[in-house]
Amino acid sequence: MKKILIAAAVGMLVAGSVAAQESPWLVRARAAHLNMANTNNTNVADLSVNDKTIPEVDISYFFTKNLAAELILTVPQSQTVHVGATDVGMFKHLPPTLTMQYHFTDLQGFKPYVGAGINYTKISSVDLSRAATALGVNSVSLDNHSFGFAYQVGVDIPLDKQWSINLDVKKIYLKSDVYANGVSQGTLKLDPVLVGVGVGYRF
Repeated sequence: MKKILIAAAVGMLVAGSVAAQESPWLVRARAAHLNMANTNNTNVADLSVNDKTIPEVDISYFFTKNLAAELILTVPQSQTVHVGATDVGMFKHLPPTLTMQYHFTDLQGFKPYVGAGINYTKISSVDLSRAATALGVNSVSLDNHSFGFAYQVGVDIPLDKQWSINLDVKKIYLKSDVYANGVSQGTLKLDPVLVGVGVGYRF
């Protein structure tokens, strides 16, 4: 009986050591540049939203060594709205994204991955009063949210067992109807490409 208990204790220690080495949690911090597609299908000519670089944090959980889920987060971002070269207002958006990823782990020196998922963007603090004045209407507004697909490719370059450098590219499908006096004027598709670089830490 004592031998069985000792063997069980040793087994638990070994399993705990393996679990510690193969933690399912990975956290990354990135700087990501948003490059807006600005596909303008509205009645407002030359309507667009600015490109910008934003901070990004993601939390990944590995179900297996190859299959992971990643939640991508940032703080609310302020964007400038233009008609041609003229600044006509702003809005804020909060765009959490959830993807499922497949990681290729049999390559030496780097670990590429692909992913697909969904983005939810909350749009708030819309101030397009200058756009309304320019268009000669009482108000201009946007939808308050957007759902869209998200696609992703990237690579982790391990520095040691815990730290890595990350390169990541995402395509997010994001759009909003534009309203003048409460009447839709068509859809502005932002559909940004995000190119990010950062560091990762595997717990």
